[in-house]
Amino acid sequence: MDVLQNLSLGFSQSLAPMNILYCLIGVALGTAVGVLPGLGATATISMLLPITFRMAMTSAIIMISGIYYGSIYGGSITSI
Repeated sequence: MDVLQNLSLGFSQSLAPMNILYCLIGVALGTAVGVLPGLGATATISMLLPITFRMAMTSAIIMISGIYYGSIYGGSITSI
């Protein structure tokens, strides 16, 4: 039963409204920077990392994940 409790705790943290908002903001910023030619996911995360310095740890990791996936999507927009 420990596994189910930990799984429900993880879902409750990741599906909190503020964390979903941070993910949405991260995806939007990542896509906006990822569209620029020559900037990949690593450069995008490096440039936008200071945004997350004063955030809670869970929210910051969720936002960085959103930035990563958004920049990957933004890079595919320019290649297509």
